Amino acid sequence: MNSSKIADCVEILCHKGCKEVSQVILALEQGEPVAEAGHLDADERQRVLVELKTIMAVYQNGGTCQ
Repeated sequence: MNSSKIADCVEILCHKGCKEVSQVILALEQGEPVAEAGHLDADERQRVLVELKTIMAVYQNGGTCQ
């Protein structure tokens, strides 16, 4: 598993904003393709999903991202 590829993907996705990240999380949970994660294998995509959920937990608990 390549941690730098995962970190790069997470960073790119986070720059797209809260709502876009929420949509990506849903897509990854459903096994749908996500362009920014297309170069990652299944384990790496799962790691991206976990990272994004961890980041988004801050926003969802504070009610900032609807």
